[in-house]
Amino acid sequence: MNRLGFVFSSLLLALAIASSMLFVVDQRQFGVVYALGQIKDVITEPGLNFKLPPPFQNVSYIDKRLLTLDTTDTEPMLTAEKQRVVVDWYVRWRITEPTQYIRNVGLDESAGANQLNRVVRNAFQEEINKRTVKELLSTKREALTADVKAEVLEKVRGQKPWGIDVVDVRITRADYVDAITESVYRRMEAERKRVANELRSTGGAEGEKIRADADRQREVTIANAYREAQKIKGEGDAQAARIYADAFGRDPQFAQFYRSLEAYKVSFAKKSDVMVLDPSTSEFFKAMRGGAVPLPPPAKK
Repeated sequence: MNRLGFVFSSLLLALAIASSMLFVVDQRQFGVVYALGQIKDVITEPGLNFKLPPPFQNVSYIDKRLLTLDTTDTEPMLTAEKQRVVVDWYVRWRITEPTQYIRNVGLDESAGANQLNRVVRNAFQEEINKRTVKELLSTKREALTADVKAEVLEKVRGQKPWGIDVVDVRITRADYVDAITESVYRRMEAERKRVANELRSTGGAEGEKIRADADRQREVTIANAYREAQKIKGEGDAQAARIYADAFGRDPQFAQFYRSLEAYKVSFAKKSDVMVLDPSTSEFFKAMRGGAVPLPPPAKK
């Protein structure tokens, strides 16, 4: 029984030692083998690899993918005309030589990112000092980023190479500091208000001019229409008068009777109308006092 336990324990120990001697390198990583704190080997190809068990040899991994470094510093920079601007940027970089990187930079990606951040910021500050705000915002932005990239590459490939490659440098935002931006916005707002007030004044004057012209045309149109209406009305009244005169001239007695009836109809239009007259002497009721109206003589055959 003791022998069986010893064999089982020996197998477990052998498996533990074997597992500590095997390691897998992912295709996205470098495998760095250390022997007593010194770099023994760098594995660049993915797959299963062997090493001595700890503490004789250990393995660590470094990312070989394309990494992104975004700016974290919001301190303003000075342009050629001494304007304070805030620039946001990002850098695309990767580790190409793990041995140089570990010896000159650090053991992980964050160490390289911290040092690279300082180098990129200094390069941006130096290049922005040479350019105006206009060049920074429009005409020479590509040239600026190209110069920054060249300076950063010169630094990381110097006497002590960092073992990294800077693929791209880009500006994501370039703007004045908050105080200047607020002042610029206030000036822009004041200018827009001035233009708006000028346009409103011009529009108001044009509106008054159009309304005055429309009123004048309306008055002229109404006057012309009234004149034409009065003319037509006069012609109609004259024609009516001629017709009445011609009709009433044929039978004056009937004409007088008809006019009296019209006067009665107008005078007694409402039940509330009251007239105080003497029917026996007033000429107004002459038609009523006269009795029946004589019929016209029969027409001769």
